[in-house]
Order: sequence, then structure tokens, then C-alpha cells
Amino acid sequence: MTILCVRFQLPPMYEAALPGLLGLLEEFTPVVQALPPDGALADLRGAERYFGRDAVELASVLRVRALALHGVDCAIGAGPGPLLARMALREARPGAVRAVTAREVPEFLAERPVTALPGVGRATARTLCEYGLDTLGRVAAAPPSTLQRLIGARAGRELREQANGVDRGRVVPNGVSRSLVAERPFDRDELDAGRHRRVLLSAADELGARLRALDKVCRTLTLTVRYADRSATTRSRTPGEPTAHTAALTRTAYGLYEALGLQRARVRAIALRAEGLTPAEHAAHQLTFDPVDEKVRRIEEVADRARAKFGPRAVLAGSLVA
Repeated sequence: MTILCVRFQLPPMYEAALPGLLGLLEEFTPVVQALPPDGALADLRGAERYFGRDAVELASVLRVRALALHGVDCAIGAGPGPLLARMALREARPGAVRAVTAREVPEFLAERPVTALPGVGRATARTLCEYGLDTLGRVAAAPPSTLQRLIGARAGRELREQANGVDRGRVVPNGVSRSLVAERPFDRDELDAGRHRRVLLSAADELGARLRALDKVCRTLTLTVRYADRSATTRSRTPGEPTAHTAALTRTAYGLYEALGLQRARVRAIALRAEGLTPAEHAAHQLTFDPVDEKVRRIEEVADRARAKFGPRAVLAGSLVA
């Protein structure tokens, strides 16, 4: 076990704490990959030799330090590779480490459904299940030619390797992601444009608060609308200036939505992504003589302080209060 996949128990809008938590991992190894908003991968091959401890022991030390220094607990998965570490994390309880050794991999994978593998969507799983390949054990035993005929040459080869425990993934060191996303799925396919706009407001409000907590602004806003037939439409727009202002993000989101010209579309989910993040201190802001804009920004500052103290739902737009 040389790879850890860590999920810190952070509230949804406290991604600003992630860099400090990543610093704890970097005390053990420089090979750390951030998985915003609350996770990370770490390759401990060198650390195990240097510290004379295995990955599970180092994970326990990490958890204690996260609790002592940041007051944040975590769940940790450990495995021979990134894929298996991610899968182990799904079974890890908060405050515990779920470890899968190389010897345990066949048994660990055998009875799991094919959807347990990251990247296997519902369409691929449905195709495999129609032919009785509903578990990873059955996929691992299937002839390669059968899988390649069902889902394609490359996808079939990769799926069979993963079902047999072959993990070719690696940990790619990086910083905190240069984008933030807020996704809003509907309980059922939604036709009402008013409800679509309501979730857009909710997503823009979340992104604005998270950007301001990180002291960042975004240069581009991307809207993705997913439909009942599993298709999706994606559009991007660059605001007049880099911003973290909720009102500006909301106006841009509404503009993107209206430009789609949807007419009774059955929408399954809506996602907003803030991209091109840069430090707020480096961004210019066009001054305005509009007293309303200044008042809204002051109210926003007060709302952010209330959220920091009482939680992300302490202040909401009136139309979002259920």
C-alpha cells in the first residue's frame, strides 16, 4: 500500500482550508495531488522507506495532525495505486483507514458491481449487465474480445485491466484546482424555467461565497445543462471583469441560460463552473457611482462574515428560502 486517498471532513463551502491541510501531506511526500473541494491523493513510496512506517501508520499520524492543528477529521483509503485507494476510500468511515493490500485486491474487487470503477457510467454498465457482466469478477474473467466488442477496443482493454487490479494511474502533483464548480441535480426531470433560474441563483450564490472565502476571482463562468436523455449543453462567457461578486455571477449565469433558448426542456441537472481563478488582490474593479451596487457589496461582506461564523446557510437569498 503506497497510495493514500484522503477526504477531509470539511463543510461544503470551506475549501479555503484545503491548502493548509495539503501542507500536512506534503510534510511526508512532495507527490500530492489536490482533489478539491475536500480531498487529495498522496504517493508514499519514498515516505515509507524514509520514515520506516507503512502507509496505514503514516495515515494515522496524518489524521492526528489534522485534528490537532486544524480541528478537521478525515477518512482515508489506502491501496497499491490511485484507483484502488479511491475505491477503498468509499468504504472508509470518518476517522478510519480502509486499506487494501496487493494480496487482497482480487477478493476486494470480485463481488463489486461494475459501476464501482470510476469512469464506468450507467450506459456502459447497462450494456455489460445485459450480457451478465454485472460484477468486476465476471468482467475480469471475460474474454478480452468480448469486452472490446461490447464497449470498444480501448475501453474494453482498460476495463478488463482495472477489473483484474491493474492500476496504471499515478499521482500527479498539483496545487488547488484553478476552477470551482457548483452542481444542482433535480429530484426529477424539471420543465419549469422558474425552477431552473432558482437553482442558477443558488449555484451562483455558492460560487460567489466560495470565491470570496478563497480571496479569488474568476475570469470565466461555464454553464452545463444536463437533460433527461443524458445529453448536455455547455456554454461559457467571460464577464466584463474578473469577479467574485454574486450579483455579477448571477447575471452572467442568467445570460448563459437565456441564450440557450430552452423551451420546455426536461432538465436533469444544472452546473456552474468558475474558471480562470486568480488572486482577488491582482484584479481590477471598475468603480461605479451606482449606490445600489455599493450597498449590495456591503451587504455581501456582512453575509460572508455571518456564514463564516454560523455556517454556509446562515444567510440565503429570499427566493431560496424553502
